[in-house]
Amino acid sequence: MPYTVQAHPLGDIHQYKVSDQIKKYTLLDTGFKETKQGNFQFIRSLDPTPQVKVGYQLKLTVNADLKTLKMSIVSQNGLKSIDIFAKDDDKMKMVREKYQFMLNTLIQRHVLDVI
Repeated sequence: MPYTVQAHPLGDIHQYKVSDQIKKYTLLDTGFKETKQGNFQFIRSLDPTPQVKVGYQLKLTVNADLKTLKMSIVSQNGLKSIDIFAKDDDKMKMVREKYQFMLNTLIQRHVLDVI
């Protein structure tokens, strides 16, 4: 998947972009890890509770130029994109809530902007 100015995971109706106010240190403070190529990667589990193991992960990578990004929700092994918005059961509702919580935190910290 190439880096783009706007990105969204499969099924999400909102588009996201890297905030104009982004700082390298904010990325590191919010849990991003710097890769060997100088990019910043954020991988977090979307398991809603310790008892519910869905194995989905939010994977977000900001390019070293701090202008473009890649964003997806993937299976536990990272090979398959998952649409958490397709099902409307209680387990997926909790997964979506955790996803929204993570994104709202990144928006508040000026890492991402909603378009």
